[in-house]
Amino acid sequence: MIEKHIVLEDIDPVIFYGVGNGHLQMIRSLFPKLRVMARDNVVRVLGDEEQMAAFEESVEKLRNHVMQFNSLKEEDILDIVKGRRSNDRLPDDVVVYSMSGRPIKARTANQQKLIEAYTHNDMVFAVGPAGTGKTYLSIALAVKALKEKTAKKIILSRPAVEAGEKLGFLPGDMRDKIDPYLQPLYDALEDMLPQVKLQDMMEKNIIQIAPLAFMRGRTLSDAVVILDEAQNTTPAQIRMFLTRMGWNTKMIITGDMTQIDLPHSQKSGLIEALHILNNVEGIGIVNLDRSDIVRHKLVTRIVNAYEAFDKEMRE
Repeated sequence: MIEKHIVLEDIDPVIFYGVGNGHLQMIRSLFPKLRVMARDNVVRVLGDEEQMAAFEESVEKLRNHVMQFNSLKEEDILDIVKGRRSNDRLPDDVVVYSMSGRPIKARTANQQKLIEAYTHNDMVFAVGPAGTGKTYLSIALAVKALKEKTAKKIILSRPAVEAGEKLGFLPGDMRDKIDPYLQPLYDALEDMLPQVKLQDMMEKNIIQIAPLAFMRGRTLSDAVVILDEAQNTTPAQIRMFLTRMGWNTKMIITGDMTQIDLPHSQKSGLIEALHILNNVEGIGIVNLDRSDIVRHKLVTRIVNAYEAFDKEMRE
């Protein structure tokens, strides 16, 4: 009799074990000659060496399935353990799956253009109004790269600009001070990665979230780097950011020209960058519009109303 410990890396063990450990009970029934115990993300198994090898192979396939789809059903367990499914592949149109098992994919033609631009270019600008999925889809592409090991880290940044209001002194350490500006990035990550794994990746700097000012002097290699809310950068800031690009790195820059929070006397760095870099090889520029809004239907109506108001004011 031998004993082995299997660590369920990169997945939420709750999904693997199932509600009330239902999945674990099924796995035990499929390997009656083994004694299987689980605690946290470690599976401890004792028993026959021959069945142990089959058990390890099945658990690895199940782990990969959970990592890909963030879900596990009883029929998945049966198919994998019985050898009826040898390799799980994501559907071609799916970027990743959310923690609820929902497929994250392009929902409009312009969102698909963003995915294709990311595939064929090392730097992509995604510009459009609120609710068009710029940030969410960009983070999904970064998470996919991390899961497929085409990138070693994700670096997310935003300029720390107050949206028309003075917040005054913020208490706490540096992370406490910058977290309010970066919360939308946390929200997207939490929807795609297990909470425990996300925390571990942030502690190990595999996922880094930092204000734009912290980028100066760095060379960003082997990473997917996202600059969100780039309309609030100055020309000097965005120039500094774009020149941080290192080897085997992809950059996505997102922005909304209708929500510039800079002082009126300050020009947006994103507007200038789009003009200067418009025809540079290796840079993709994707313009999303109100037809790409995937939030509540009222968001589309609000954007339309403000666009009409802005047009009226210019005339």
